[in-house]
Amino acid sequence: MADAIDDRQIYLSAEMACRLAAIDIGSNSVRLLVAEGLRGGNYRILDEEREPTRLGRSVSSRGRLDEESMERTIAALRTFKEIATGYQATALRTIATCAVRESRNGPEFCRRVREQVGLDVEVISGEREGRLAFSSVQHAFDLTGRNAIVADIGGGSTEIVFATGNLIESIFSTPLGAVRLTEQFGLGEGCEPLDFDKGLQRLEDEVAACLKKHTSKPLFAPHFLVGCGGTFTTLAELVMASKRESDMPVAGYKVSHAEVRHLLDRLRKVPLRARRGMAGMTPDRADIIIAGLSIVDALMKRFHVNMLAVHTRGVRDGLLREMLDEAGGAADTAPDLPAQRDAAIERLAAACSGELEHGRKVAALAGRIFEQLAEPLQLPPGDRLLLECAARLQDVGYVINYDQHHKHSYHLIRNSRLPGLRPHDVELVANVARYHRGAHPKRKHENLARLAAEDQRRVQCMAAILRLAGGLDRSRSQQVRDVIVKVDDGRVLVEVTADQEPQVDIWGAERRTDLFEKVFGMPLAIHWSGAAAAG
Repeated sequence: MADAIDDRQIYLSAEMACRLAAIDIGSNSVRLLVAEGLRGGNYRILDEEREPTRLGRSVSSRGRLDEESMERTIAALRTFKEIATGYQATALRTIATCAVRESRNGPEFCRRVREQVGLDVEVISGEREGRLAFSSVQHAFDLTGRNAIVADIGGGSTEIVFATGNLIESIFSTPLGAVRLTEQFGLGEGCEPLDFDKGLQRLEDEVAACLKKHTSKPLFAPHFLVGCGGTFTTLAELVMASKRESDMPVAGYKVSHAEVRHLLDRLRKVPLRARRGMAGMTPDRADIIIAGLSIVDALMKRFHVNMLAVHTRGVRDGLLREMLDEAGGAADTAPDLPAQRDAAIERLAAACSGELEHGRKVAALAGRIFEQLAEPLQLPPGDRLLLECAARLQDVGYVINYDQHHKHSYHLIRNSRLPGLRPHDVELVANVARYHRGAHPKRKHENLARLAAEDQRRVQCMAAILRLAGGLDRSRSQQVRDVIVKVDDGRVLVEVTADQEPQVDIWGAERRTDLFEKVFGMPLAIHWSGAAAAG
């Protein structure tokens, strides 16, 4: 089990970089984090605040945020902004998650916040929520060489991340939230005992069915689960109180599946009023804790995890760290983005595939083919960079397994940070790598369907060239030194330069011409230029 690092640790620094504030508007509560950024990407906390506004309490039943919850949330945001101003925060960012994302009047709420408080609210996707939570976990736990599942349980949704080491393999956003489920199954205030028992069984069935529908099983055996959100911190505090371990830190506290089941069974027999007075219970969470723990129990069953570790931070910490990265980049007047991008690609390829030389050679050959075809086939000039990036990263999926590594490459690249590339460009690179082998690009594929028709065509063209270039290093010997490509009389002719006849590489390329011929509508022929020409 990985040991938690105390994320409240104060890092000594000779200089203060900046003061930043992050606000997270959740379905159950609004949270503020104010911190002083220090050199090396670290920070020390100046202030934290939480206000339980239950913004998402009527979203699942009515599809709208109710007026009372909006007013409470706006009042909390006004107070939080004043606190951040008092600390002279140089930057303040506000994000909203499931409740605002799903409600029909979410845009109206954001407008009111802007007009009444002066804050611009960024409504983030479930996938981005998961990515921010994972970023926070990375800084609190040593994930090196470990397979982990990260779960962030909120009031309206649960985000689940599969990770191998420090690399995200998949992110799932599910409509499972402690507030949503409590409301849906009538487990809150005023529920009769008989109705409560019926609701519990329906709740358990619904959570299991929802996880089955919205997630897949991990291809790796997870070593542990890391839990983010108030459900997990309350779980830890309740278990610690029952074991008289209240002096232990909550951050990194470990709870077994048996302890989760035992606590859940115990809470189900305790009336709400008595639950509020239990040792370790946060009073405003007493009505939703059973729904939250039911999600935890189902997660551990679904993914066969026997132990979880509690993370006391999450999305707002991930957001703050993102802000620190951006502030550091802004402080650099002339960042060498191409060098940073190349270094990030090299690190990712080295950590995952071990195929650095092969990737470099395929990238070089793909770039040469693209360069010579760009004018006659009217290819966008900027796509050469994306193609070369995809070539260098095409095999990173090896870290998961070989058979489906092209599909895993897509997810790993898509969830990686590549400086100098926009998120949309990273999506294109991931798609091109996805199709360097295996099935041809099809519009029914979910990853391709996300793209506009024009971008789908770009992916097909780049993938066709990448397959051809990959075949020209089939021997993994980097024997092919160059390629001369010509379009002549409706045909594409590829002349291979090598010191000796590269029979295996030409054979490998000829087996990969089908996508090229289909996409460009022209036959393709490959031959060796000969020893004299090579010399």
